[in-house]
Amino acid sequence: MKLTFLGTGTSQGVPVIGCRCNVCRSADRRDRRLRTSAAVECGGKRMVIDAGPDFRYQMLRAGITSIDALLLTHEHKDHIGGIDDVRAFNFADYPHAIRTVDIYAARHTADVVLKDYDYAFGEARYRGVPEIELHVIDEQQPFTAAGIGIVPVAGCHSDRFRVTGYRIGPLAYLTDFRDIAPAEISKIEGVDTLVVNALRHREHPSHFNIAQALELIERVRPRAAYLTHMSHEAGLHEDLARTLPAGVMPAYDTLEIEIND
Repeated sequence: MKLTFLGTGTSQGVPVIGCRCNVCRSADRRDRRLRTSAAVECGGKRMVIDAGPDFRYQMLRAGITSIDALLLTHEHKDHIGGIDDVRAFNFADYPHAIRTVDIYAARHTADVVLKDYDYAFGEARYRGVPEIELHVIDEQQPFTAAGIGIVPVAGCHSDRFRVTGYRIGPLAYLTDFRDIAPAEISKIEGVDTLVVNALRHREHPSHFNIAQALELIERVRPRAAYLTHMSHEAGLHEDLARTLPAGVMPAYDTLEIEIND
């Protein structure tokens, strides 16, 4: 299995528009973060988790020319704002084939996708709209995407919003979590690699901060853990990496990880 971090930043990305902090002015490419997304390749299939506003550039930068499934964590624009660009994959093999993109999401996320991209689901669709097959998942039931078994992991983004993480074999990927119930933690026990959001050092009402992410990592005890969805307030990559426990690393855009299945 290969995991590629397509983006590791927050809804604003890093650098933040107009900010002059040392992180936003850093020359270290690891401090330049697009909106959070990842690609997972296993069994000859490729899945992408989330399609935010940077989706098009992320696909081009990573050299991705086909996807077999798109998994959505929740309905916020930094995670679904680029869905229209999946239409490029529809026509990558045109005129020999038009390939539908399968999207998987919990009900609360799927409802927003249907609203925001209604032109892709109506009966009188115009030529060139995304060809999407939207699959609504039950967060309490495993499902299969592109022939790969996946376990959804439910969490709270805040008091108002829910979020869905995913366990794909030895990998668990959680972003935009603020709370997670013990029963959901049990779903990710025994994973080799855990990816979890860690917004900043101070507490935040809708995201784990770094200390809270480390607490979850300590409970799950994966072989390796990576922090993602980090804001400029998380500090410089180099400085943050020095403060983390053994086996825990801040992820960065374009980082590729090989995971034993």
